[in-house]
Amino acid sequence: MERMMKKSDTIAAIATAMAGSGIGIIRVSGEYAFKTVERVFRPKKAGKRLSEEETYTIHYGNIVDGDEILDEVIVLLMKGPHSYTAEDTVEIDCHGGVYVMKRILELVIREGARAAEPGEFTKRAFLNGRIDLSQAEAVMDVIQAKNEYALKSSVRQLRGSVLRLIREIREQVIYEIAFIESALDDPEHVSLDGYPERLLEKVDNLIKRTEDLLISADQGRILKEGVRTVIVGKPNAGKSSLLNALAGDERAIVTEIAGTTRDMLEEQIRIRGLILNIVDTAGIRKTEDVVERIGVDRAKESLKDADLVLYVVDSSTGLDENDREIRSLLEGQRVIALLNKTDLPAVTDARTMNRFFSGPLVCISAKEESGFDAFADLLEEMFLGGKIASNDEVVLTNVRHKAAMKEAGESLRKVRESIELGMPEDFFSIDLTDAYEALGRILGESMGEDLVNEIFSKFCTGK
Repeated sequence: MERMMKKSDTIAAIATAMAGSGIGIIRVSGEYAFKTVERVFRPKKAGKRLSEEETYTIHYGNIVDGDEILDEVIVLLMKGPHSYTAEDTVEIDCHGGVYVMKRILELVIREGARAAEPGEFTKRAFLNGRIDLSQAEAVMDVIQAKNEYALKSSVRQLRGSVLRLIREIREQVIYEIAFIESALDDPEHVSLDGYPERLLEKVDNLIKRTEDLLISADQGRILKEGVRTVIVGKPNAGKSSLLNALAGDERAIVTEIAGTTRDMLEEQIRIRGLILNIVDTAGIRKTEDVVERIGVDRAKESLKDADLVLYVVDSSTGLDENDREIRSLLEGQRVIALLNKTDLPAVTDARTMNRFFSGPLVCISAKEESGFDAFADLLEEMFLGGKIASNDEVVLTNVRHKAAMKEAGESLRKVRESIELGMPEDFFSIDLTDAYEALGRILGESMGEDLVNEIFSKFCTGK
């Protein structure tokens, strides 16, 4: 994209949480950042002027409003382009009281800065060319990371893993576009004999790479947002007891009365670094109770968007028509069957369950919290497979990136189709250009200002 013009105004914001803490940071960036802070900073060493000091230096003194000392601070100076925003930047480290931080920010704004918009510091880093859009989005992913795997993936993206990969693919695509255009403009010196066959091989390789990245995007979403998990089973199978045991708290009401749970209850649980966004549902059975029937319908509906279904079976009772209905609902789903209440005499044992249900099975007792290690092992293998924690492969975690990659793959498949149909070479160039532009949107090189503004509006103020 054409980079939007760098704004010359100086912005300021509180960069730390608005809560009482030991330290607070007010960040100021822009052409007049040094002079703005200089007007409110009284150094301990008389005669010192911030605008004349070297970059990457720290200065001790007070923030003053006229003759009133607001706080004792240290000031960090970073001259552009070697700063986070690539502009002159000052960070005021003060005490972390909410009132004192607000007073200092108001003072800096009064002296000529303006309040920064959400994400504006990172937005300036992008607009000034210090980072690409995938790295900018990775900043927020690092802040919001909920587990080790999400953090590692976000840090790799922040260090440019997506940038390097997309640039590599785009370089291959643009080379072919340039070759075709050169051959069409100068056919006497650039021959296209045998070129479609050579291009087909390259396009097939690029399609494979886009497909692999799209597969990684599903895993990336799970790393970033967690596994959408639905607990199902017939009434009184122990679904709510399972939720309570996993949560370590009495989140759901548990009684001996079948059908206690009538609506969906949601809880976020961390197991082995993996986030499970769990939904406990009403027991699935035929019922004449209007309210319970609504709960059963909602339970069935919730299965459509699930990444994982936990099918809870009461081992102390026999399998019946309700279990057969549930089994039919689970076709095509990723399911773990949990044979619960193993602390009671068994009516349905593991052998019986394996004949009834072909998926993975774990025997547990939600009441005694036994069998959970085996359950955690299965989860880890099912969703991580030991891969994400141990290698440096690029994993897409951003929905916008996935959509652009999907579009690029579709354009490349059109190129392959044109080659197989024997179409003229200029048809190849059109679809290759579409793929190139779609990939560019991941890096922010072909996006409108409105979309850029929308992306950065989701950031916290001060970042």
